[in-house]
Amino acid sequence: MTAMEGLSVDLRAFHNEVEGHLLAAAAREEARTAAARFAAGLDRLPEPERAEVARRFAAEHLALSRVSWQRTARRGEELRGEYEAVYRGLRARLLAGVLLGVALLVAVDLVVLASV
Repeated sequence: MTAMEGLSVDLRAFHNEVEGHLLAAAAREEARTAAARFAAGLDRLPEPERAEVARRFAAEHLALSRVSWQRTARRGEELRGEYEAVYRGLRARLLAGVLLGVALLVAVDLVVLASV
């Protein structure tokens, strides 16, 4: 059982929203840190230009992260659909097997009762 399974729908939505904000804040901080590291190597540039390079780098880094997250979410939805289809098929086969087993047991019982 995960921590999310016991939560109500409203609380789950709130939890997802807070988690999304935390992930976005972490991504922004990661982008700023990467930009600062990159811009630090450009010591020949004047400070205003270096700051502009860092700002653009951070924006591009964040945009790439967003695209990556969207791609990951889309693939997760695809996999979920695939797994659900496989699960439905397995469940149907299991049900068919159980029904066949019960039918065989009933048939054997009838044969035994008829022979007695």
